[in-house]
Amino acid sequence: MPKRRDRIRMSQAEMWEFIRGQKKLQVATLNRDGSPHLSTLWFAVVEGEIVFETFAKSQKLVNLERDPRIAVLLEDGSAYEELRGVSIAGRAELHRDPGLLRRFAAEIIRRNRPEVPEEAMQEAAARMAAKRAAVVVKSEKIMSWDHRKLGGVY
Repeated sequence: MPKRRDRIRMSQAEMWEFIRGQKKLQVATLNRDGSPHLSTLWFAVVEGEIVFETFAKSQKLVNLERDPRIAVLLEDGSAYEELRGVSIAGRAELHRDPGLLRRFAAEIIRRNRPEVPEEAMQEAAARMAAKRAAVVVKSEKIMSWDHRKLGGVY
């Protein structure tokens, strides 16, 4: 019989379908004293990588400038037998180029606010790019789980 861990692991296709279906990304960086700094924000998947933007002076960006290690978590489910998620550990690639920031911001807005007209979305992306930086999560280790695969048996 396969190990429980192997039974709940998502396939690559399941994992990316799950990621694309989520709205919030939990982001962990390391403070100067080594303690974790956690925040939750919107994201997009661009060219197969998770991307988010944040204020250029935010604590998470200050932390990533000092130490690029990052962990992100996407999860859902209320009851134990419904829990599923993806945890990614890796390195943050920081971007401040205004053109690239506008592109990433537009992708994030388009994904999370599809009702925003394209023209308004482009204007909002340009405003966001003026004071923000983008982070691309370069994954090094990915873990996934889907307790629904156990059929209620533990």
